[in-house]
Amino acid sequence: MTTLTVLIIVVFVVGYMFIALESITKVNKAAIALLMFVACWTLFMVNPGIYLPGLTGNALTNAVNAAIEHHLGSTSTTLFFLMGAMTIVEIVDQNGGFNWVQTRMSTKSKRSLLWKIAFMTFFFSAILDNLTTAIVMIMILRKLVYDHKDRLIYASLVIIAANSGGAFSPIGDVTTIMLWNKGVITALGVISEIFIPSVISLLIPMLILQQQLKGELKQESSQPYDVRDGEVLEFTSSERKIIFIVGVGGLMFVPVFKSITHLPPFVGILLVLGVLWTVTEVFYRKLHRHQKEMTFQKRVSNLLSRIDMTTILFFLGILMAVACLEEIGVLTSMGGALNTIFNKNHYLVTGIIGILSSIVDNVPLVAGCMGMYPVEALGDMAVDGIFWQLLAYCAGVGGSILIIGSAAGVVVMGLEKITFGWYMKHISWIALLGYLAGILSYFIIRSTILPTAL
Repeated sequence: MTTLTVLIIVVFVVGYMFIALESITKVNKAAIALLMFVACWTLFMVNPGIYLPGLTGNALTNAVNAAIEHHLGSTSTTLFFLMGAMTIVEIVDQNGGFNWVQTRMSTKSKRSLLWKIAFMTFFFSAILDNLTTAIVMIMILRKLVYDHKDRLIYASLVIIAANSGGAFSPIGDVTTIMLWNKGVITALGVISEIFIPSVISLLIPMLILQQQLKGELKQESSQPYDVRDGEVLEFTSSERKIIFIVGVGGLMFVPVFKSITHLPPFVGILLVLGVLWTVTEVFYRKLHRHQKEMTFQKRVSNLLSRIDMTTILFFLGILMAVACLEEIGVLTSMGGALNTIFNKNHYLVTGIIGILSSIVDNVPLVAGCMGMYPVEALGDMAVDGIFWQLLAYCAGVGGSILIIGSAAGVVVMGLEKITFGWYMKHISWIALLGYLAGILSYFIIRSTILPTAL
């Protein structure tokens, strides 16, 4: 390993430490992530020939620029998806679309709500992406839980449930989509064999966290169905349901759109945003002039200015910094070293990869594994073999161990202002227990139940 590679790793580790200590340093994590991104790639440019041998002069410069543009393009698809999903959910929320869902979820018992929220998040995330599911559930929680301390617990469980639910579905997480498209797992195989471990990885944290919730929820003054936050809603009940169906139903349609057109998911999310935007504009046309003036703040053109750019820039910085680690071969080398150290024990290898996915983005980790390990005809490395199914589970569920280990965690961190330190102290060990229990259940299924069934 060259001195330059070591320096890039050190910059990433130091930057990561400052992100983890945000509550102490009071420096916004987005600023640190952007500095990490620029510093890593600047060091890369000190001597790029090390990583791109055989190229010199303009050819080398062009190759580096092409690499950065390639990673930026890949990162941008995530950012546009995030912006589109956040805007869609905000449109539905501001126009009362979640009101009737709120009435279905409403309960006085804190523990009852915990179970409802957890399982709704779990199954939503198997259909929607984890990020969108987390945003939707946080919006609903804000209408049901007014005590911020309690809501931190519910929000943390949303992160765990979203990651667990996405792991057993071929369209539930970016990494499972990658593995599914590559052909190393099948839809039936991952659903039938990862479903139980995913449920267990959620049940363990639920049983522990419910001990922290006792009694009944604090109730705000009851509001009629046509009122949101003390303000009379302009749209009728039918119109609000249409907005909810177009918004949430459209999000569910995105994977279908991708499978039909083979276009990136962000294209589908922008399609849904365009349709929902048009529908709301049509509804606004029938309002009286004074109503239009009162509701200007709720129109999409204004809601777009409310996008949380801090979260967007944090994503940009983190993903591009990780892309630099990928470009210099650190992630691939790490995977190979794991395989050697643990003597191809795939439970340990994938388990470690899952824990690593809570520190760095799981997409390049899974991509590195896909490129490093060949698919075999038989055994653990075959299609739907132990390695590939465990990789789907570990890369998804392992992201819950740290709050910045998944897209769901990052967006909830921004929406609910959860600090890295609070999550690590109160939630990380609980998520880790669920993660390990899920792996153990998978081992039991593969070593005892399946052989007996066969």
